Amino acid sequence: MNTPDFAFMGEFMPTCSYCNETYWFGGIKDGDRHFCNDDCHAHGQLLDIAEQLPADAVANYIHSMRDGDCPVCGGPGPIEVYTSYRVWSAVLLTSWSNKPRISCKKCATKAQLGGLAFSTVLGWWGFPWGLVMTPVQIIRNIGGMLSSKDTRAPSPQLVKFLKINLAANVLNQQQQQQR
Repeated sequence: MNTPDFAFMGEFMPTCSYCNETYWFGGIKDGDRHFCNDDCHAHGQLLDIAEQLPADAVANYIHSMRDGDCPVCGGPGPIEVYTSYRVWSAVLLTSWSNKPRISCKKCATKAQLGGLAFSTVLGWWGFPWGLVMTPVQIIRNIGGMLSSKDTRAPSPQLVKFLKINLAANVLNQQQQQQR
């Protein structure tokens, strides 16, 4: 049986090479990469630097960061990328967001509880998207709080974030040496 090929959707709904968000309109195409806005495009050079870093240096950095202290509370790791979700609405205007951050599970749960409370109070007030997106964001936060990540290996999202962070550190050092 033939299955439809939905690969063409990537042309209409690209994913940002920097922040991994899918966007509908606009964006910036730079070679093979797509960026959702000017800020992500400006950070695109970090992706190039990250690809050129020695694999062993990257692996050591990821291991030390992942097993280190939480950057939010200072408590023990492991750390991982967790996302909290929010929505707010006002009559015909609705805005929703996903906020990934690196933290321990305890800090992630606090952020997801905050997103849940925020969305529960402020999400419903828009038509039609407030009524649609509020339950979606509430369920995403609850799912995030209830799920557990595999702590044996870092997620691809954590690896990408930490590689970009390491690339930013390298770039800052290079800029300081040039001064």
